[in-house]
Amino acid sequence: MKFCLAFCLGLATTALAAVPGFDISHYQSSVDFAAAYNSGARFVIIKATEGTSYIDPMFSSHYTGATRAGLIRGGYHFARPAASSGAAQATFFLAHGGGWSGDGITLPGMLDLEGDCAGLSRAAMISWIKDFSDTYRGRTGRYPLLYTNPSWWSSCTGGSSAFVTTNPLVLARYSTSAGTPPGGWPYYTIWQFNDSYRYGGDSDTFNGDLAGLRRLASG
Repeated sequence: MKFCLAFCLGLATTALAAVPGFDISHYQSSVDFAAAYNSGARFVIIKATEGTSYIDPMFSSHYTGATRAGLIRGGYHFARPAASSGAAQATFFLAHGGGWSGDGITLPGMLDLEGDCAGLSRAAMISWIKDFSDTYRGRTGRYPLLYTNPSWWSSCTGGSSAFVTTNPLVLARYSTSAGTPPGGWPYYTIWQFNDSYRYGGDSDTFNGDLAGLRRLASG
């Protein structure tokens, strides 16, 4: 069962291979997707929404550019837990670029969890994330990726292991080593290891081979 979970989520218990990728938002108004692909990148995660009112103005053009370049791509939502419910924000995300289809080139949506704890208790934050995650899964059949760093996860959820068997981890840690994942995750799915990428955005790597990345995009 443990192996099946890892396999079906597109995860790897050991990084036998790695696939380069990157993530971007409107702060990168010009991204060379073709050059990124030619350099070896095979995926990109693109900011789509924030809260329940903000749509990234570059999302559509970034998504089109990524698709044309042949990259596996997906959208991400910047969480604003103090502003509205997880369900409301998941619904907004889904309506503005965060959807998923099992076409092999679309990653499940990613929930970006960073900043402060929005005045929520640890229990309330866990409930908020679950509300977002369950809403997203109810609409797409997939759990969203969860992006976080060890400090935030410890402070805001108390190191909760509530999502280990459901949501793939996108680990933010700017270092030469990923270190120990937070919250009991035995491994990361994607590691954001640098806030600079030659062709625009932040540098990421997928923990596995290209076939595994395609499984993640296929369901």
